[in-house]
Amino acid sequence: MIANLPALQIVIALACAPLCFILRVRGLPWLIAFVASLGTLAVSTLLFVQTSNGAVVSYGMGGWEPPYGIEFRVDRLNSLILLLVSSMAAITLVFARASVAREIRAAGQPIFFAAFLLCLAGLLGMAITGDAFNLFVFLEISSLSTYLLISYGNDRRALSASFQYLVLGTIGATMLLIGIGFLYMMTGTLNMADLAARLPAVMDTNTVRAAFAFIVIGLSIKIALAPLHIWLPGAYGYAPSVISIFLAATATKVALYALIRFVFTIFGVDFAFAEMPLQPILVTLASLAVIGGSILAITQRSIKHLLAYSSVAQIGYMVLGIAMVSAAGVAAGVLHMVNHAIIKACLFMAVGCVFYRKGSVSLDAFRGLGKTMPWTMGAFVIGGLSLIGVPLTAGFVSKWYLILAALDRGMIGIFIVAVILIGSLLSIAYVWRVVEAAYFTEPEIAGRNEAPMALLVPTWALALATIWFGLQTSFTVNAAAGAAQAVMGGG
Repeated sequence: MIANLPALQIVIALACAPLCFILRVRGLPWLIAFVASLGTLAVSTLLFVQTSNGAVVSYGMGGWEPPYGIEFRVDRLNSLILLLVSSMAAITLVFARASVAREIRAAGQPIFFAAFLLCLAGLLGMAITGDAFNLFVFLEISSLSTYLLISYGNDRRALSASFQYLVLGTIGATMLLIGIGFLYMMTGTLNMADLAARLPAVMDTNTVRAAFAFIVIGLSIKIALAPLHIWLPGAYGYAPSVISIFLAATATKVALYALIRFVFTIFGVDFAFAEMPLQPILVTLASLAVIGGSILAITQRSIKHLLAYSSVAQIGYMVLGIAMVSAAGVAAGVLHMVNHAIIKACLFMAVGCVFYRKGSVSLDAFRGLGKTMPWTMGAFVIGGLSLIGVPLTAGFVSKWYLILAALDRGMIGIFIVAVILIGSLLSIAYVWRVVEAAYFTEPEIAGRNEAPMALLVPTWALALATIWFGLQTSFTVNAAAGAAQAVMGGG
């Protein structure tokens, strides 16, 4: 069983997905999905422990040794991503029992939870596979299920948001596939490790340069890197609360992992950042994302859309870390990836609690909630402070490491520090809008109307996690440093 852990990481969710659809007894689809998420969490934890000392786990599907067969390959980078995705899935499904029962009719819940597990399997597959084409396949599995999940939103605009994401997601996936096809044409292999070994012989060709461009642009759409982010606000804003939580915590992070894997592991630093002008492009677009996303967040009346544009800005911080082209920068970007997943899941859960009671996520619905829903708003404030980067929170830790990494990069580093500080100041403005409405206006109806414990427990678990990882930084910082070392070596 231990030897088959990489396969089990995917098989558990894939096998349980049809069971959710077939076994339509009330409450059973949720239970199956939750147990499956716990199974994937257990497997990812074991894989993380196995690779924590720098070891690499290689698993050949069907007994075919790589590079001839499909390889699942786990190192310190993707073991951290697997742990992040599976843990976010588990805690999201704790929240889902009450939230889904409120937002989605009973007849649609079996399909909903089946699609959720397919999305989970696709994201885990993207992270664990060592085969470039297999990554595209898992990307499509997660994307197709996500389109369906977004369409379950109560607002009629959820359908148009789902369709917009389908169109842009298809464009991104097609560009990724074209790039992978070019690589296969030039090297005759799809195995990532084998690609990295064979590419140097054909690197000085226009075909490889075109492949690089297609892959970077395709994955940038999936990451929602500005200005390719236009699918994200609608997807987060109109999806059911559970899907907003899960997508904000995982989807863009896994796509960013894929970009890191292609750029650093397959193409290599010399090609991507010396021969190709990737660094100035990433720094420019990431800076646009940080500042532009924050400004757009300030203008929103829907708190879901506010948090969605905030995610566009936070993705910019992660990309800035990668664009520094240093082990410290990549580690800081990965660290912010992990911390932001926890922070944003906490915030979207708090918003889900408000929707459960108020049926709305507009700024007006938050009037006076500091008095009527104090526990919900307490969790939101903690998440908001962490998003800003206030000391003693997880958000401060990752921004601090981003600044430290930038200070070693000369003039471009000074520019990056300025962008981080401006983005943090702008985040105060949009978080304050919610705080002002909740604590400095009177509620429409007096008296407590708090969310049920089934929603508050996972919300506060994440709120406390943002404080814990702001105080006890050794686990996340060491894990991110190990992940950076896996792709950057000692450089």
